[in-house]
Order: sequence, then C-alpha cells, then structure tokens
Amino acid sequence: MEQKHNFVKSDLKIDSFADLEPYYNDLLERPLETTTQVNKWLADSSELEGFVDENFAWRYIKTTCNTADKEAEKAFNTFVSEIEPKIAIVSDKLNKRFLQEDVQIHIDKAKLFTMVRSAKMAAKLFREENVPIEAELQQAEQEFGAICSQMTINIEGQDMTMQQAGNYMKTAPRNERQRVYELMGNRRLQDKDRINTLLDKLLAMRATIAKNASFDNYLDFRFCQLGRFDYTVADCEAFHNAIEKIVVPIVEEINLRRKKLMNVDPLRPYDLTVDLPLGTHLKPFKNTDELVLKTARCFRDLDSELGIYMSTMRKLGRLDLDSRVGKAPGGYNYPLYDSNTSFIFMNAVGNMHDMVTLMHEGGHAVHAFLCANQPLVELKNTPAEVAELASMSMELLSMAHWDHFFEDEKQLKIAKLNQLEDVISVLPWIASIDKFQHFLYRNPGHTAQLREQAWLDIEKRFGCSVVDYSGYEDFLANKWQRQLHIFEIPLYYIEYGFAQLGAISIWKRFTENPQQAIADYKKALQLGYSRSIPEIYEAAGIKFCFTTDYIAELMDFVKAEMRKLEEE
Repeated sequence: MEQKHNFVKSDLKIDSFADLEPYYNDLLERPLETTTQVNKWLADSSELEGFVDENFAWRYIKTTCNTADKEAEKAFNTFVSEIEPKIAIVSDKLNKRFLQEDVQIHIDKAKLFTMVRSAKMAAKLFREENVPIEAELQQAEQEFGAICSQMTINIEGQDMTMQQAGNYMKTAPRNERQRVYELMGNRRLQDKDRINTLLDKLLAMRATIAKNASFDNYLDFRFCQLGRFDYTVADCEAFHNAIEKIVVPIVEEINLRRKKLMNVDPLRPYDLTVDLPLGTHLKPFKNTDELVLKTARCFRDLDSELGIYMSTMRKLGRLDLDSRVGKAPGGYNYPLYDSNTSFIFMNAVGNMHDMVTLMHEGGHAVHAFLCANQPLVELKNTPAEVAELASMSMELLSMAHWDHFFEDEKQLKIAKLNQLEDVISVLPWIASIDKFQHFLYRNPGHTAQLREQAWLDIEKRFGCSVVDYSGYEDFLANKWQRQLHIFEIPLYYIEYGFAQLGAISIWKRFTENPQQAIADYKKALQLGYSRSIPEIYEAAGIKFCFTTDYIAELMDFVKAEMRKLEEE
C-alpha cells in the first residue's frame, strides 16, 4: 500500500529547506487554469505533504524511543527550528492559492468540503510572526518527555521506571504497595517545580501565539486550530456537567465495591492498582512478542482484514513496545502517510493495561490502513474525535476474543469487568483534565499555587470521595502533572470522552449484531476525513452526542453488561 511517487523523488534526503524548495516553487508557480491542472496540483501537493510529514514523524519517533539520542534530538530540532518554519510560510501561500476563486471553481466542493473549511480556518489563523514562536514551542514541549523519562525509583536493588513500578504494585502486599506509592509520589515531587516552570513557559508562548492571531485567549484560538467545527466550548462544559451528574456517582459505587472486596478501611490510592478479587494476578502475556501475536489473533477473529493489518505492522518492524529507562513516557500511534502504515510506541511492562493499550493503538493503526485509499493526505488526517473512536471502539470490540490472552474463564471475566470499570472511571478523569485546561487558558498569568488550588477544586467535583488521600495531599495536588497532553498536545483530551461514548455505542451494536457493527465500523473509518464528524459517526450507526440523557443511557448499558459478568 506504499505511496507511489509521481512528483517527489523517493530517495530525496531532507537536510535543509533547500532540498524541498524546488518542489514548493513548482507548486506555487504552476498554472491552475483547468480542472485537470488543479487535480494534478492537489495530488502533487498531497504527495509532498505526505513525504515531508513522514520524514518529520521518524525524527519524532526516534527522539521518543531514546531521549538520550543526541543525533536524533539534533535532527528533530533542525526540522522544527530551521525547516518547518519555512514550510509553514510557503504552506500558507499554497493554502491561499487553493482558496482563490479561480481555483475553487475547479474543485468538487461536495467531496472536499472538509478540506476547504480547514483551509479557510488555517488561513484565518496564520500569522508569520508566530512561525518562529511555534518552532520554539515545539522544541520546548519535548522537555516534558525528557524529564519523565529519567524518573526512576529503586525497588529491591533494581531501578524501575514509573510504569514498571506501577506494575510491581499490582501484586505487592499492602504495606509494600504503600511504600512504593510513596517512593513514586516523592520522586515525582522532585520535579514538581521544574514541570511547573516548564508549563509557565509553554502557557506564555501559547498566549502570545493566540494574541498575535487576534484571539483573546489560547483556549478560543486552539479550539479553532483543532478544527472543532461540529461542537462548541459550551458543549464541552455541558459534557463536564453531565459526567459529574451521571458518571461520578457510578465511580463512587465501583470504589465502594473495591473497598468491600479488599476489606480495607479506608480505601487508599495504593489500593486502586490491585486486581480484584484479591489474589488475582492478570498477566495476559509474557513478553511483547507474545503481546503482538495474541493481539493480531484478536483482530483476525473480529475481521480477517483487521488481523492482516496488525501482522503487517509486526513484519515491517513498526512497533516499539517495551518500557525502559531513557524512553519517553506514554504511548501513541503515529500514522505514516507516505508509506501508508503506522508506528506504535508504548511502554509495556506485562500487565492488562498494556494489552488494552495495544488494542487502542492498534485501532489507530487499523484506521490508518482503512483510510489509506483516500486520495489526499488531508482526507486521511482525521480529527481526534474520529481517530479516538477507532481506537477506543477496538478496546471494547476486542473483548469478544480476549480468550487468546486469558484461557481461564474466571480470569477472562475479571479482565472484562476491569475493562468496563475503567471505561466508566476514565470519563471523570477526562472531564477533569479538560476542565483544568480551560482554567489554564482562561486565567493567564496565574501562579503555580493558584493552579494547584484550581486542580484541587476540580478534584472535589470529579474525584472519588471513597479514596482517602490523607497524608498524600501533595501527591493529589500535583496529580495533573502526569498527563502528557497538557504539555505536548494542549486541549487535546476531551476527544477521548466523546469517542468513549461513541465506542460504547458501537460495542452496544456489536452485542446485538456483530457482523453489521464491524462492517459499519470499517465503513466509517474508511471515510477518513471526507465527511463531518457527525456524518462519520452516523456511518458507524451511532450518534455524535454527549447530552446527559445519552450518557445515562450508555452508562445503564455498561452497568447491565457488568452485572451479567458478575452473575455468570
């Protein structure tokens, strides 16, 4: 499925903007007087965009796989500081040419309406004075990963990453869990001020970018930059309120159940990592090779085509899954538009969370394969509300075949129950992070102390009162510092909440008619970004909706499925 090059030399090396300049000049100077000329221009522009985007992707991937790799860091910084700023300026010129009336008359606006509206928004937001600031900002955003990659604690003579230590806690006795939890929390606090200082720097730069683009605040600017055409800031706030009303009480019930099953009083934060019933140790795979193999089988049993895609990723070496010191935190799937594949990055340590993470990122990868036939890169580059629908749906759909990971029926039921509890419990966290980011950008110049208090106020709304943080108030006050998105992808998080609701709806359809649900899921993903978000959701047979009544309906369904598992 690799992109055939008709415009860019396949062996082109990008050492500086000069290597790309002839291609951009060609596109700027080419006559666009006929439909044929415009279509060829669009195809060549897309080919160049895909090639350049993938070149940058590999630079980013290498820096996250090894944050100590100075050559990779240099290559990344060269791109963002020297090459990308010049691309941004010429891209704005190409964008404005695309929007010219004499070019637009040759465009099929019904097929390219999402591309046209995105181009109009990009033209509205672009300011040349922001180009060097954005380059500096992109480099600064990488500092968070570098800081976190060096966080380790020593357990029984072994240095462990935060991910590895968290996995260790799942099976440790309660007093040992407490000790490790305190070690982890205190280690994070060592970098608290450093992370706050970094965020102050990022907030100031983002505020300048917004002001230069004639916006009162970065929240409104970023809303436009993210292409949120199909909902408003008020819709996000309505989502926050609905989660507080409907979902937070359910999470309270879940943790009361945990407290009872564990026979502890009070329930402490280090009790939340333990698999229930006590003594259960869910270890779905021995190593990452086994993780990939079993995941491919899950996908295959859902749909033969989906299984092929995951196997292809493995054969192409597009996976870096193990946790290690010096590796950036988190996980991601990076679509590679030129080669029409993806790269999956994560920090696996052998637990169920890792298994679900690969299902999630694998859903993103499947999405990239399914929309590869879209003719232009712009139509493959889906908004997060659609991208996360692909991944979060895969988490739930794949449960039908988790027997590949859990041969024991009891463990399989426990794994599914844990997943459904997580599906519910993550929604208040998503609302918290989004609400917190609204505070960050609506209150420019706030102090770290005010930021901490704002987070604690949000915790009172969306946190779980059953969990006792006495003595760990500092850990709780800085819990938000774990969330990578705040630093690297600002205001990108509520999409997970919207997509989670969509994923539950797709899974509900799957329980009723598996074959039709999978067919509609694939049909929706094949659309890429050739339709609006509500239209793509409709193609999947669901609604793009986040009202209180809709959320209540979906939560009732999940709770009913949980009861079935408990009764079996």
